[in-house]
Amino acid sequence: MTLTLADLHPVLGLRIAAGPLELRGITDDDLLGLCALARDGIHPPDQMPFYVPWTDAEPGALVRGTAAYHWSNRAEYSSSAWALELGVWYDGVLVGSQGLRTRRFLTTRTGETGSWLGRAHQGRGIGTRMRQAICAFAFDHLDAAEVTSGAFVDNPASLAVSRKVGYRDNGRQRLERRPGELAVNQQLVLTPGALVRGDPLEVEGLPAFRRLVGLDGADPLP
Repeated sequence: MTLTLADLHPVLGLRIAAGPLELRGITDDDLLGLCALARDGIHPPDQMPFYVPWTDAEPGALVRGTAAYHWSNRAEYSSSAWALELGVWYDGVLVGSQGLRTRRFLTTRTGETGSWLGRAHQGRGIGTRMRQAICAFAFDHLDAAEVTSGAFVDNPASLAVSRKVGYRDNGRQRLERRPGELAVNQQLVLTPGALVRGDPLEVEGLPAFRRLVGLDGADPLP
């Protein structure tokens, strides 16, 4: 049997559809479009919504760093630590990225969501839809017991998405955002019964992904 890239890395065969929204594994061809979206801007230069200020890099370093992150993430998958990073398409157009990062998931059954949208696609409700989709996927298909998130208190748009989806406040942290800059981060937590659901999910490629992260045993190659 001929091997495919999805055989080698099952994330590339994963697809989650919810109405006009699609989340799927990011191929190298997709990565070119994702890097271009990041280069074209995610937030105003005087703002920083991310824990790690990766978007402060100059354009060349930004696109190379974005690609390197996704390449290294593929290589670092294990049942003890993994980060599911999916491209987001809306009405067939690539608009951003949605992630779910975990550590010791087989024991903790928890993961942290993180996402971004290109600026041209913000303010259309897509952020809420993609968060609903990844949380429903975590609860319904990965057996998660809770999902966490966080946002700086000066990022009301992200906090509004979390609260629409059903997260509740879970404490605050004082963090260094940019060098020498203090920022307060609002922590959030979501449980299955509190999730405000969106469109029903259609999922492809789930059995191989569950095996990849240790939920259903080993993942032998064909």
